[in-house]
Amino acid sequence: MTIGSGGRINLPARQRRVLGLAEGDEVVVGVEGSALRIESRDAAIDRVQRKVRERFGDGRSLSDELISERRDEAAKEAGEMEDGLKRSDVD
Repeated sequence: MTIGSGGRINLPARQRRVLGLAEGDEVVVGVEGSALRIESRDAAIDRVQRKVRERFGDGRSLSDELISERRDEAAKEAGEMEDGLKRSDVD
């Protein structure tokens, strides 16, 4: 395999079949050490989701936790602003 004009690489049909890739499919390309990783978008998403489950456990919604934290922070800020307005009314 050679690198062509503009850095293009043509994947052989056999490798495309093994990866389940077709013309026009989106792929994710990354470097691991001295190797180039090419995987389908769906395979990359699955890999990252597996890593998150391994790190944080299954059945946990990090997005729900983040939303809850943001709401708590917003409520706290709103309370601080209200306290500041009340103090300025007294002055």
